[in-house]
Amino acid sequence: MNIALISMGCPKNQVDADVMAHALLQAGHKTVESAAAADCVLINTCGFIESAKQEAIDTILEACSCKEYNPALKVVVTGCLAERYQSEIRKEIPEVDAVVGIGSNAAIVSILERLEHGEAGIESYGPKAGLPLSGKRVISTPRHYAYLKIAEGCSNCCTYCAIPLIRGPLRSRTVESCVAEARWLASEGVKELIVVAQDITAFGADRGNVEIARLLDELNAVPGIEWIRLLYAYPERITDEFVAAMVRNEKVLHYLDVPIQHIDSDVLRAMNRKGDEHTVRAALEKLRSAMPDITLRTTLIAGFPGETDAQFEKLCAFVREQKFARLGCFAYSEEEGTKAALLPQLPQEVRQQRADAVMRIQTDMMAQRQAALVGAHMTVLCDGRDDENGLWLCRSAADAPEIDAVVCVDGEAELTPGQFYTVCIEYSDVYDLYATLAEEGSTQR
Repeated sequence: MNIALISMGCPKNQVDADVMAHALLQAGHKTVESAAAADCVLINTCGFIESAKQEAIDTILEACSCKEYNPALKVVVTGCLAERYQSEIRKEIPEVDAVVGIGSNAAIVSILERLEHGEAGIESYGPKAGLPLSGKRVISTPRHYAYLKIAEGCSNCCTYCAIPLIRGPLRSRTVESCVAEARWLASEGVKELIVVAQDITAFGADRGNVEIARLLDELNAVPGIEWIRLLYAYPERITDEFVAAMVRNEKVLHYLDVPIQHIDSDVLRAMNRKGDEHTVRAALEKLRSAMPDITLRTTLIAGFPGETDAQFEKLCAFVREQKFARLGCFAYSEEEGTKAALLPQLPQEVRQQRADAVMRIQTDMMAQRQAALVGAHMTVLCDGRDDENGLWLCRSAADAPEIDAVVCVDGEAELTPGQFYTVCIEYSDVYDLYATLAEEGSTQR
């Protein structure tokens, strides 16, 4: 079959899609770019928050609409939405041919074979632990960077979060499995390894021994890998051992995404976060003291149930004070099945207004931060060329792909995607930097 594979949501979900894509290709299927050329549209959905769910539903409906001109088209829904809502999807959208929960991802080839043989209305939901932690995969990102998912699920059980309901408790891979995959990725040309999990700092905790420091030591020794980027570290687990591992391993970028969600201790307690204001501040101070050049990224939630005006103002003051290099703030979204959804809710317009207010503060600070870099020289990794404006799109160590800023380099320069270059920053806008190739040219770490 010709399969149009659409993956939505986070990088962890993309890795799952990459494993499924490899299995399908090995079984003789082909992947195509659009539903118009497909026999089957396979949608790997996100179901984390309301906006992601709506986007997934819209994508499913759009795929099903293609049956008007291709009645034989099969539409298969997998991923978090499929796991979370299961039979509700086919009940509400009967045009869907198969709904596959995450525990049945490994059966995707046989499920497509059943569809080929005329079976209809397939639903398959294995245990959450049936989702493979690892496996052969394709690399769907540009060849020079790739995500390494080191764990699945989460045992933190924050009251606002549906991840444990969807993905189950934390299940860590072995250090040996992660390193073996990193070596394979390096052999395929990957230079930037982006380590991801719901909480990388909990890696190994399900086995009784947190092993993130050891993992960083071993990943640092993988030949061919130049940059190691870390997503996501919870403040209460930022230990001296973890920070020391970041410092001593020269390939580990001084970049860390630390989702803190709020700063008020009462709000954090209501969220069932494992630390309080002191915990958050201590973690940030520990990181900045050990790595003065560190780029800290965080996410916040505004409008959590019961958040008072004073608590919100405290959050705003904290954002101004800390001057995070990168920050995203989301309006609280109540999710079915979570404890926070049972609490009295603030009006949606209040939640959104508060999130927007935080982002205005951050946008102003971001613009100032970027402007201060004009005239600086920096090392960037070239991701490719933007055909619309003719500029080369690059990233510095401070920028994760797709979520952070980019460094746009003069299109007349001769750059090669996947190579490192030294550039001079000429000017900036609110988020992005614009540069020319420095006389030093290409550099390697």
